[in-house]
Amino acid sequence: MAAQTLVEAGVHVTLLDVGVVDQKYQQLIPEQDFLTLRQSDPAQHRYFLGDDFEALSWGAVKTGAQLTAPRQFMTTLVDRFLPLLSDNFAPFESLAFGGLGNGWGVGCNVFSRPELAACGLDEDAMREAYRVVADRIGMSATQDDVTPYTAGHLRDVQPVSDLDSTAAPLLRRYARTKAVLNPRGFFLGRPALALLTRDTGERKKVAYHDLDFYTDRGHSAYRPWMTIERLKQHTGFTYLNSMLVVRFRDQSDGVEVHCLNTNTGERSAWRCKNLVLATGVFSTARIVLRSLPNTDKKLPFLCNPYMYLPCVQPALVGTATDRYRTGFAQLMMFHDAAGTNFDVAQASMYSYRSLLLFRLLKETPLNFRDGRILMQYLLPGLTLVGIHHPDTFSDNKYLSLLPDAHSPTGDMLKAVYTLSAHETAALRAREKKFAWAFRALRCCPLKRVYPGPGSSIHYAGTLPFSRDPKEFTLSPQGQLHGTSRVFVADGSGLRYAPAKGLTLTLMANAHNVAVEVGKHAFGKHA
Repeated sequence: MAAQTLVEAGVHVTLLDVGVVDQKYQQLIPEQDFLTLRQSDPAQHRYFLGDDFEALSWGAVKTGAQLTAPRQFMTTLVDRFLPLLSDNFAPFESLAFGGLGNGWGVGCNVFSRPELAACGLDEDAMREAYRVVADRIGMSATQDDVTPYTAGHLRDVQPVSDLDSTAAPLLRRYARTKAVLNPRGFFLGRPALALLTRDTGERKKVAYHDLDFYTDRGHSAYRPWMTIERLKQHTGFTYLNSMLVVRFRDQSDGVEVHCLNTNTGERSAWRCKNLVLATGVFSTARIVLRSLPNTDKKLPFLCNPYMYLPCVQPALVGTATDRYRTGFAQLMMFHDAAGTNFDVAQASMYSYRSLLLFRLLKETPLNFRDGRILMQYLLPGLTLVGIHHPDTFSDNKYLSLLPDAHSPTGDMLKAVYTLSAHETAALRAREKKFAWAFRALRCCPLKRVYPGPGSSIHYAGTLPFSRDPKEFTLSPQGQLHGTSRVFVADGSGLRYAPAKGLTLTLMANAHNVAVEVGKHAFGKHA
């Protein structure tokens, strides 16, 4: 988004990226729906399980456990070039072409006025930026009880996608029970998604093939690589891959950017008039810590606590399921106890099918043979509920950079993330309330699953916004304090992490930072 904004403003942009791409699976997946492939394709094991069975996992549920074989490229080279040490925190990072956006669930949420204020974001600028980004990526939504938490003020969007046969009964029951749920702060409705339901340009409307976690065919679901591919056609844009940005030197007449070629190990330096870092909060932290004095500094960070509830609707057990559906979130439930659209917890509700039963069988208390039979009957009524909580800073959530002679960059990032007893008790109490709400909808929770800190894949806050020019903070416009030409356009500046999905806000903020860079830039080169 930052690159597009600058290019559209007439500024020349060079994007340095590692840019790992899938070299194998995308071309293997036939253009048919999930059930047809399961019933007829003799080569289906290649993309459903992987040639090396890389989709299979064992042990406890952890960050990225649901990653399919065609999405495994997202983590390629991460262990080598982005080493991270932690006893209790397992983030998900990517060096892929399009980054973590390759696995984004395309959920879009507009932050409320108090949430934006707590994050340190300007409400007026963000309202307009949300509109700009929504127009670029294509959004579908509807007006219902959760609109204040999802699409917010955005109205020029496409119609919502079709509801599947597992989720539809829940929405009908909510209509009958909302008089009980709403006074307790619970609201249910359709999510806003970066998903086309009408053909738009070269992108096609959603085909309901239920292969959303395997392929981007048709480009109905927005992925960041699509923007990069369009920008490559522009004379004002240059894309360079296999480039790991390591550090920078801020100078009076520009910025010197030092890179490591991930293929050859060769080191190089590039010069620009202004540098925009948008590498994700952990990689941006690495780069900034290497580049500024006081490398022993501990940086704060935020991560939404996350857990999920497998639930079953008894009325649907053993029934038939619809052939055509999407794998994206069908419904959203929000808990807004105070009715202020602040300190809101979010539950995303998914119907389960195309991720295959083997991922669930190891979570059942039965042997595989009996568990498979049971799960086949439960599947039509199975709903996976992912619950995200807001997060705030504490002294027990921080990053630091440690020397590491075995790393190509000579260092590794250390992460510490520990919730206090008070925070943990508050989370568990809220999760009990969610369990009550789902039982009120005749959707019975089976167990609580805690994948561990970092599993939400919602990270922020390493370089908090500050009007005071403190070291390792950002100006409200995204400029790194202590530098004259370095800006940060990812989530590093957020001072609060709402439970709502961050991605739309990250893109809107990146647009706003790029607007400021455009004002700051002189000549025609950023």
